[in-house]
Amino acid sequence: MLRLVFFAPALLLVLLFVAYPVFATIGVSLFSSDGSFVGFGNYGTVLGSPDTANLNGFPKPPPYGTLIHNAIWIGIHLPLSLFLGLWLALVLRDVKGASWIKTAIFIGMVTPLIVGGILMLYLYDGNIGVVPSFFNLIGVQSLATGWLQHPVTLLFGLIFGSVWLWTGFSLIVYSAGLTTIPKDYWEAAKVDGTSTFRMFTRVTFPLLKPMTIVVITMTILWELKIFDLVFGATNPQGGVGGAADVLGLQMYRYAFVQLPANVGAAAAVATFLSILTMVATVATLRYMVKR
Repeated sequence: MLRLVFFAPALLLVLLFVAYPVFATIGVSLFSSDGSFVGFGNYGTVLGSPDTANLNGFPKPPPYGTLIHNAIWIGIHLPLSLFLGLWLALVLRDVKGASWIKTAIFIGMVTPLIVGGILMLYLYDGNIGVVPSFFNLIGVQSLATGWLQHPVTLLFGLIFGSVWLWTGFSLIVYSAGLTTIPKDYWEAAKVDGTSTFRMFTRVTFPLLKPMTIVVITMTILWELKIFDLVFGATNPQGGVGGAADVLGLQMYRYAFVQLPANVGAAAAVATFLSILTMVATVATLRYMVKR
C-alpha cells in the first residue's frame, strides 16, 4: 500500500500529461472541423494528399511529399551524424584539451533549432553565405548560388546543415562509451598484431553497441519530428515549391495556416507521426538487440 502511495503521483502525472493528450489527439482526428464524426476520413485526406507523398516525383527535383522528405532526411542525416560523431570521439579520445573541442561542437546541440534555421539563411545565402562562397572559390559554380532558393539544393542543404546541430549528441554519447572500454582490450589486440581497422571493427565498435542503439533511436526520433529548423529557414510551405516540406510543417499548416483550420487533419498527422515514431523505435531496438 505504501508503494502505491509513492507511485500514485508519478502515475497521475503520466496520465495527465502523456496519456490524456495522446488519446485526446486521436479523438480529435476522428472529427471534422465542424464537429461531425468522419472516422478515418482525415487520415485518408492526409495520406491521399500529394503533399504527403508524391510518388511521381522521381527523378524530378523536389518536392516529393512530406513523408518522403522525412525519409530522405533520415537516410542522409542518420549515417552522417552517427559516423562523424563516432570518428570525432575516436580522434579526440587522447587529445589534450579535447573537452574544449567537444564543447564547441556540442554548442550546435544546445542551439535552439529555430535559431539554427535562421543561421542556415546566412550560411547558404547566395551573396554573403559561407557555403556558396566556398564553392565559388574552388570553381564549382553550380553550387555557388543561394542553396535555399533552389528546389534541388534546398532540402539537402538543410540536411547537411542539421548534421552540425546534431553531431554533438553522438560525439558525447560515443565519448562516454569509449571511457567504459578497458584499455587492456586494445593493448591485447595490439600485442596480437591486429590492424587498426580490424581493432575497430572487432573490438571497439561491437563494445559501443549500446551507445549506437541510443544514437540511432534518438536521431530517428529527432528527424521524424523535425519542424522548427525548416520553419526558421524557409516558410510554412517548406520553401521554394515545398521542396523542404516535412510532416511537422504539414501539421502546422492544417492547424494554423489553412482557412478554415482543419484541426482534425492536423491531429491525424500528429497521430500518424506518433505511430511512425513508435514503429521506428521498436524496429530499431529489436534489430540492434538481435545483432
